[in-house]
Amino acid sequence: MSLPESTGAVYVVATPIGNLEDLSPRARRVLEEVALIACEDTRRTARLCTHAGIRTPRVSLHSYNEARRIPSLLRRVEAGESIAIVSDAGTPLLSDPGARLVSAAATAGIRIIPIPGPSAILSALVASALPVQPFTFLGFPPRKGTSRERWLQTAAGSPGAIVLFEAPGRVGETLCDLHRVLGSRRVSIGRELTKRFEEVIRGRLGDLDLPELRGEVTVVVEGWGDTRAGQDSREVDDELLDTVLARGEPLSKAARELARAIGISRQDAYRLLLARRKV
Repeated sequence: MSLPESTGAVYVVATPIGNLEDLSPRARRVLEEVALIACEDTRRTARLCTHAGIRTPRVSLHSYNEARRIPSLLRRVEAGESIAIVSDAGTPLLSDPGARLVSAAATAGIRIIPIPGPSAILSALVASALPVQPFTFLGFPPRKGTSRERWLQTAAGSPGAIVLFEAPGRVGETLCDLHRVLGSRRVSIGRELTKRFEEVIRGRLGDLDLPELRGEVTVVVEGWGDTRAGQDSREVDDELLDTVLARGEPLSKAARELARAIGISRQDAYRLLLARRKV
């Protein structure tokens, strides 16, 4: 089935996040048949097109030139041509450019047609072994200052799983900040998903011993809405506290085990056990 000839459309096309075999037949056909591919990075997309035998002309579309490109791209679509938007990897518009073009096209009455496919967000979620409904995607955290603190508070207010992207060199710092704000929640770090050296590391915030990471990283943190992670520390059953104390372990070790078992911070677990022991 070929693209409509009477009017143009904007196709939002998902491309592989690492494994080139994940390019769907529909995505390949659309990229072959549109008049132009708007790319986050033309060099990255060129490698994909070469692999798939796609010869469609390409033009850059990134955060620095998107506003400037929109008028000329819309004119081409309004004249009857169709264009595709792709990011460097995965589904466009998710922490990638293209949102302003899609918004302008929709305002102009132009059809927006999604071509679903690979997504680092969904891949990381299903590999995390954590409850994933609902979930909140927070993109890349700001690096510092009040914007980073506001981002962390947004994470703290999300009842479901939290998904974020991070550069490998900053993952450790971000996990420390998340532990400070969220406590000892379960966490999953997906590295190089779908690629040869794919790895998923699972543990708890505050206890995870990370190796040196390279490549693309997607983090999934358990939400407070899950009963194991979101149990209010004030509602911990006294019987459970008595059981833990009855083992006779040092309070610091008991607090660590309690925190892991019910998903609260070690500090809260220590405080609860200490208060219960004094009763």
